[in-house]
Amino acid sequence: MALLDIQNVSRRFGDFTAVDQVSLAIEAGEFFTLLGPSGCGKTTLLRMIAGFDLPDGGRILLNGGDLAALPPESRPVRTVFQSYALFPHMTVEGNIAFPLKMANTPAARIPGKIEAALEDVRLTGFGRRYPHELSGGQKQRVAIARALVTHPTVLLLDEPLAALDAKLREEMQIELINLQKEVGITFVYVTHDQTEALALSHRIAVMNRGRVEQVDEPSKIYGFPATRFVADFIGHCNLLSGPVRDHAGGIVTVDVAGLGPVRVAAASTLAAGRAATIALRPEKIRIAAAAPADTPDNHCGGTVSDLLYMGDVTVYKVDTPGGQKIEALLANSASGRTKFFEVGDTVEMSWPVAAGHFIEE
Repeated sequence: MALLDIQNVSRRFGDFTAVDQVSLAIEAGEFFTLLGPSGCGKTTLLRMIAGFDLPDGGRILLNGGDLAALPPESRPVRTVFQSYALFPHMTVEGNIAFPLKMANTPAARIPGKIEAALEDVRLTGFGRRYPHELSGGQKQRVAIARALVTHPTVLLLDEPLAALDAKLREEMQIELINLQKEVGITFVYVTHDQTEALALSHRIAVMNRGRVEQVDEPSKIYGFPATRFVADFIGHCNLLSGPVRDHAGGIVTVDVAGLGPVRVAAASTLAAGRAATIALRPEKIRIAAAAPADTPDNHCGGTVSDLLYMGDVTVYKVDTPGGQKIEALLANSASGRTKFFEVGDTVEMSWPVAAGHFIEE
C-alpha cells in the first residue's frame, strides 16, 4: 500500500477546475515531484495534501487513513514555502522551536531536537542568528529544519528554491537530495522548473490543466514522453507531426510536413492516415557540413538560421527547404567561443530510427 494515496481528487473554483480527477500513489521514502506550468494545479494539489484546502471530490489517504477530517495542524505533514515564512523577531533556534512548543514537547527535550535539526541542514552554530543575518540559502535551510524538527511523515515543498540565484539553486538541489536520503522522509516537491525536477526526483508527475499527463522516473519522462505536451514541456524537443504512412517490422513511417517521410522504431499498429508525432531530442541529431558515408535512415539538408552558444554546446536552428525548423545540438570540443557553423551555412542532419520516440495522437 502506498504511503500517500490520492484517489480521484478534484478541486473547482467557480467554473474553473484547478485539479481534475487526479490519482497518484506516492511511496514511503520517495522524492516525488509535481511538475507543470503555472496554473496546472500542482500547488492546489499540494495545499489539499497539507489541509489548507479541501477537495470537492475524491480522497487523500495517508497510511490508509482519510485526511479529510484532520485540520492542517493535526496532520503529520509539514510544508516549506518559497517565501521561507520565518518569524523575523525570532532567532533561528526560536523559529525551529516554534512547532515543538505548539506540539507541547517537554522543554527539556527541545534543545536537543533543535541541535539535531540544525545538524541535518548543515547550520550548526547558527542558532542564535536572526533571519536578517542569513543568506537566502541559509533561510531556506532554516525553514526546512523547522519543518523537519517534528519528524513529519511527509514533507511538502512548494517551489522552495525559486527565489534563489542559479548557482545557489544548484547547491541547494544537491543538499536536498542528500538530506532526503539521510532523513528518509517522503518529499512531495512542487516546481515548474523541468531541470530541477529531473535532477531531484525519484519520480515525476507532469501536470497540465489540472490533469496528470504522465508519472514516471526522470529518465523515462525525458526519453519516452507519453504525450506531445510532455515531450514539449520537458527539455528541448523537435516535434515532427503528420499522418502515418505505413508500419512494418517495428518501423513506423510518418509523413512530416516540410520534411517528408521520417522513420521511427515503434511497436505501433496505428492505421495509415492517423495523426502521430515523433519526438526527437536535439542531441540525438548528427549535424555536419556534408552527409557522411554511414548516414542513418533519416537525413535532410537545411540552412542554419540561428545559433545559441552555451559554453559546452552550441544549439543550431536549421530551416529545411520544405519549411520545417529543426533544432540540433553540437558539443564544443575546444575552448573559447567555438562555432562549427555560421548563420547561412548549408548543413546535413541525420539520425537513426531509434533516436526518435513515437507518440500516438
